[in-house]
Amino acid sequence: MDGIDELAALITRHAPEAGMSGTAVPRLSLIRANRPTVPVPAVYEASLCLIAQGSKRVSLGEHSVVYDASRYLLVSVDLPLVGHVLEASPGAPYLCCKMDLDLAALAELTVADRGAPEADDLPTLAVYPSDPDLVDAVCRLVKLLGQPDSIAVLAPLVEREILYRLLTGPHGAMLRRMAAGDSRLNRVTRAIAAIRNGFREQLRIDTIAAAAGMSASSLHAHFKAITRMTPLEYQKQLRLQEARRLMLAEGTSAGLAGFTVGYDSQSQFSREYRRMFGAPPRQDIERMQMALDHMTATAHAAGEPAAGSATRGGHSGLPG
Repeated sequence: MDGIDELAALITRHAPEAGMSGTAVPRLSLIRANRPTVPVPAVYEASLCLIAQGSKRVSLGEHSVVYDASRYLLVSVDLPLVGHVLEASPGAPYLCCKMDLDLAALAELTVADRGAPEADDLPTLAVYPSDPDLVDAVCRLVKLLGQPDSIAVLAPLVEREILYRLLTGPHGAMLRRMAAGDSRLNRVTRAIAAIRNGFREQLRIDTIAAAAGMSASSLHAHFKAITRMTPLEYQKQLRLQEARRLMLAEGTSAGLAGFTVGYDSQSQFSREYRRMFGAPPRQDIERMQMALDHMTATAHAAGEPAAGSATRGGHSGLPG
């Protein structure tokens, strides 16, 4: 059994039901879907996503990447993405493990090259060819779920190995920027955290810049270079994605969803929602609900539970 097949068997064993579940190993989550899913938004935190079976597409605006068992996904900053499983079936479910990146551990492994100029054109969302050594290390991390008494001692060691292999891979430069406390990437990361914590409130760029330790003009320039959007556009994506989730998953009305995420004007909310999702709120949700109902009906007809849906009580936009 090669590494990716072993990983698939491990995820199957420890994630027998569809959905995303945390584990006893810190920062490790397992994801399973038995059917393809519709595109649903979610904020992906800085993480490694390694698929053992199936495939998935994630999009940041017009930029999209597809990853599968031959390519893993690395997200370097918290990003509001839209993701959907492309390949999955009851007989061959989508199986993925997600490891959030521990920046403190990453910093311990990193010796920052202070003589090298910083680059803002490094990808914050990218896929890379699968590495057998990385897959092997991830397998050993997941395997610890069957050895709970060993997790406290061995999981940190295996996690450090995974971080080391990422640092020595093609994206090492980006990870070193993440770990360097005074890097532009690290400061933008602090700005992102400030925006996420108060995304329902009016955006005050001076406050966000102060949290990042940058001037307003520097923040604007570097934030856009790293995330492909301005701070205001980033906040808008967070607001609209949360509003869409509220309407789809919780049945919230468009008016209440817009108000809940910080819009005072219903017309502005509808206008910006249509610009982002291609249809007014009610029409977009009806369209998505029809697609989800069709998926559910198909699953029931096949004698399987509907998996990975974003209907009330479920969510298909989970990272991974």
